[in-house]
Amino acid sequence: MTVGLPHLVFLLVAVQRLAELALARRNTRRLLARGAVETGAGHYPLFVLLHGGWLAALFLTVPADAPVSWPLLALFVLLQAGRVWVVASLGPYWTTRIITLPGAPLIRRGPFRHVRHPNYLVVTGEIAVLPLAFGAWEIALVFSFLNAALLFHRIRQEERALAPRRTVGTGSGRAT
Repeated sequence: MTVGLPHLVFLLVAVQRLAELALARRNTRRLLARGAVETGAGHYPLFVLLHGGWLAALFLTVPADAPVSWPLLALFVLLQAGRVWVVASLGPYWTTRIITLPGAPLIRRGPFRHVRHPNYLVVTGEIAVLPLAFGAWEIALVFSFLNAALLFHRIRQEERALAPRRTVGTGSGRAT
């Protein structure tokens, strides 16, 4: 198998995701040790499968010499900056699961000042934009649909978990 720019990009994304999973596991363990609770654990494996399948589909179907849409690849890089902003804003409260620490204040800095679930916006963009940057519109379409279905369920669960910690008129926030 010839390695080209698409596969190098996919490999970088895979390494990034694995590093994020390690950070998320560490943060999850620390939060649970402080009395946090997890909600919606049952659907979590579906997200792992979705993201793993998305990367596998990219690796296996996008040719090494696929043409590159540089504007879309630049947009993907910009989305990575958004991802870093979300993770940095949440700090030790960032996880890939729905973990909430009762009584802790909601995060209202960074992108959470403007959007209730900024990470989900970033991920939605990533799932569509990266395949499109290499002409794989079918992957963008299928995985965007699957992601939307999972997010519909997850956001409802996250909102229920956060409801006791929200007060009327306080704006957006995220589980901490």
